[in-house]
Amino acid sequence: MRAKANIHVLSLLAILILIATINSHGQTLAHKKNIPLSGHYLYVAVPGIRDYMGYGGHGLLVFDMDNGHQFIKRIKTQGFHPDDKPSNVKGLAVSIPLNSIYISSIESLQRIDLTTGKIIWEKAIDGGADRMSVSPDGKTMYLPSFENKIWNVVDCKTGDIIKKIPGFVRSHNTLYGLSGNYVYLDDLASPWLKIADTKTHTIVGKVGPFGNFIRPFTINGNETRVYVTVDSLLGFEVGDLKTGKKLARIVVEGWDKGPVRRHGNPSHGIGLTPDEKELWVCDGFNMRLHIFSANEPYQQLTTIPLQDMPGWITFSLNGKYAYPSSGEVIDVKKRKVLLTLKDEFNNSVGSEKMIEVDFRNGKVIRAGDQFGIGRIKP
Repeated sequence: MRAKANIHVLSLLAILILIATINSHGQTLAHKKNIPLSGHYLYVAVPGIRDYMGYGGHGLLVFDMDNGHQFIKRIKTQGFHPDDKPSNVKGLAVSIPLNSIYISSIESLQRIDLTTGKIIWEKAIDGGADRMSVSPDGKTMYLPSFENKIWNVVDCKTGDIIKKIPGFVRSHNTLYGLSGNYVYLDDLASPWLKIADTKTHTIVGKVGPFGNFIRPFTINGNETRVYVTVDSLLGFEVGDLKTGKKLARIVVEGWDKGPVRRHGNPSHGIGLTPDEKELWVCDGFNMRLHIFSANEPYQQLTTIPLQDMPGWITFSLNGKYAYPSSGEVIDVKKRKVLLTLKDEFNNSVGSEKMIEVDFRNGKVIRAGDQFGIGRIKP
């Protein structure tokens, strides 16, 4: 009788283990059977730290945000240097109505169908391509040349260039406002942030001058404030998008400003939480994120250590997770590192180009932004 009882116990344990395995891996197994995606997913383009292959290889990696950020799949991408080596990914953006994700590299722009994972087209861009931004209606893209003299206005469906906007020295980061009325343009060789009108595709304003050349920046939802990192500053500056004036300069206290391995400036990366309560600022030398209140007097709240030098920061749409380019997934409320992103080979993944994409039955219903922008509209 005891032997039979033991057999029953072992059988029950086996069933429970099987159920647990299905529950913990069901999503992954389902996706392997090509069941359409439904839920929240993090898309990470690599190589997204220069052209270094040691941060996840080459491709578009997909992680399930609803199930512990499990690795789901790797989508094959294009984007190569002339010597046939994977090129630096420079930007990542989504068009919801076109069900497409776009990857810019130094040499080209490619459009990928988000349902099938197939490349629709790839186009070489004269003068190269940098970090772009897509309009809220998904029709138009502002694509900077690669640290060059123009911004290209691009048709998201065809990839055709609608207009070229001149007047820059080193065109770089691009951010569409939530209203869709304005695009904010960062010239690496200027202390001024330029503002373009999306109806005329002309420059209609500027903000600054800031304390040095502008690096990564972010804005609030109603497009009244811009928060910029600038060369040589461990910290950030604040500008008024309506008056064009610089309002504040905030220095990170208690941490030395030392040499960094990439980007050349101490704080390369800044993000505003979606609820617009906090600013998270990258610190390359000390390998940390410094957290500030997002309103005057911009109180320095705390710091979070990271496994590698951060060069970018963005957030999930619900504000629950923070994603620095060093590969951690951070609980925003608890200020706690939950895990680090791993690919299918259990290698660490890091990228300065990642974005949330939400699906229902294989179709995109919502998408985040590679910038950590505020999402409170007027």
